[in-house]
Amino acid sequence: MKKKLWIPLSLVIFLLLSGCKTAQNAPVVETPIADTVSPAQVIAEGHIVPARDVWLSPGARGPVVEILVSEGDTVTQGQPLLRLGDSEQAQAALEAARAELTTAQQAYDAFMRNADQAKAQAWQAYMQAQTARAQAQSAWDALDEQALQDDIDQTLSDVRAREKDLQDAQDTFNRYADLDKNNPNRKQAKTDLDKAINDYNAAVEAWLAAQQALDGPRAALDAALAAEAEAKRVYDDILANGYDSEQKALLEARLNAAKAQVSNAEYALSQYTLSAPFDGVVTRINVELGQRIGPEVLAIQLADFSTWYIETSDLTELEVVNVSEGQQADISVDALPDLTLTGTVTKIAPVYTPKGGDILYTVTLKLPKGDPALRWGMTVEVTFQSNGQ
Repeated sequence: MKKKLWIPLSLVIFLLLSGCKTAQNAPVVETPIADTVSPAQVIAEGHIVPARDVWLSPGARGPVVEILVSEGDTVTQGQPLLRLGDSEQAQAALEAARAELTTAQQAYDAFMRNADQAKAQAWQAYMQAQTARAQAQSAWDALDEQALQDDIDQTLSDVRAREKDLQDAQDTFNRYADLDKNNPNRKQAKTDLDKAINDYNAAVEAWLAAQQALDGPRAALDAALAAEAEAKRVYDDILANGYDSEQKALLEARLNAAKAQVSNAEYALSQYTLSAPFDGVVTRINVELGQRIGPEVLAIQLADFSTWYIETSDLTELEVVNVSEGQQADISVDALPDLTLTGTVTKIAPVYTPKGGDILYTVTLKLPKGDPALRWGMTVEVTFQSNGQ
């Protein structure tokens, strides 16, 4: 059991009085009041980033035969950065496409130059078609259709009669067919059968000739009418347009196809050269001479340092509501303590990033043309100015 400690009352009173005297004689020390941060003021950490940056990959596959730049080089849009080998097939395809384009262009140009000649030829063809149609019409008109039909009917009747004679002769021969070949009855039956066959064939030929005598001129007239109509269409088309529109359409289609083929071949060949898509600085080269690469390889990194931006890295959902596009912020660079910049909010990320249990939103700020000492990735502190500041 713990013993209680008893303190005499006189000692307590002495200590209290001594404390009061000391308090009266001691100097007064003011407690500093900490600066308060406005509820609308937001401070975030961020990093300096270029206006844009990209990793470039070739569109073709082959060995690296030329690296035309070094890290740190300033390049312009369209400038070649590296070249791949194994481009012979693509080069041959381009040459073939250009040859076809030349041929197609020449054919089209010749067609357009010869419009007058084509008109004269079309007129001549139309006149010839008219003459042929007139002759066919005359031949048709000169026919005695009834007489021809009677002839057809008569020859058809003869065919049927000769067919019956042939059947009778065949039946007669069949009765003697097994006899000796020199048997008089068999020999006579064979002679009669051969004659019946010849008579039947002659009757069929006569019937077909009679039919053709009627059908031939009609078919010839139909063909002549169709040829005349087509010749007139071509001539009228040339008269109206200066050329045969169908032929022109075919030549134009060929020419356009050849142009597209050249464009495709040029694009395919261009994929063996990796070029800068914009003005910038080569920041990294990730390949070596002789290395075989393809579209899956990140070969060269290019960045645009013409304008610097800040991207925040720790702005929470509770803070981002106090930030708006166009708002200004004071920027201090950790590596350059004597440098203070003013940035302007250009973008607030529409989607969040979860990190350590927080919901973060990246805010992008644009810097004015700044100090040449600024570097990609430098850490900065961003103090967003309140709307009333």
